[in-house]
Amino acid sequence: MSDEFRRNLMGPEPTLLPAETEVHGQLEAGHEALDLVAKHPTSSLLWAVLAEEAWAEGRIIDSYAYSRVGYHRGLDSLRRNGWRGVGPIPWEHEPNRGFLRALYSLGRASSAIGEADEPERIEKFLNDSDPTAKAAIEGKF
Repeated sequence: MSDEFRRNLMGPEPTLLPAETEVHGQLEAGHEALDLVAKHPTSSLLWAVLAEEAWAEGRIIDSYAYSRVGYHRGLDSLRRNGWRGVGPIPWEHEPNRGFLRALYSLGRASSAIGEADEPERIEKFLNDSDPTAKAAIEGKF
């Protein structure tokens, strides 16, 4: 039996996004996500940070909008890195966390504004991506 056949039986390989070294460095140096996002608009991490900040301040609609952008930017990045719409996106791989945080934030905000099916779809997507991600995010990583 070929290795390819065995891999296919086990499902798709995990998708591992590339590191955002510059973004992380600038955040760690104290730069604000709002200042950085114009320079790095494809960063799901920055959009997720903005969504989390807005949520903490009670700005639900802003949180929804930021997380929606982070989610779509993340989907673009996942696809560029081999993801085909299914398969693991492991939380343990730190560069995946921006997308997973944006996804979580989108589910939370869509629930808060009363969307009907979106919160369930997002919950399933997050769990299918990595069943440990939600607990890690709610535990503040």
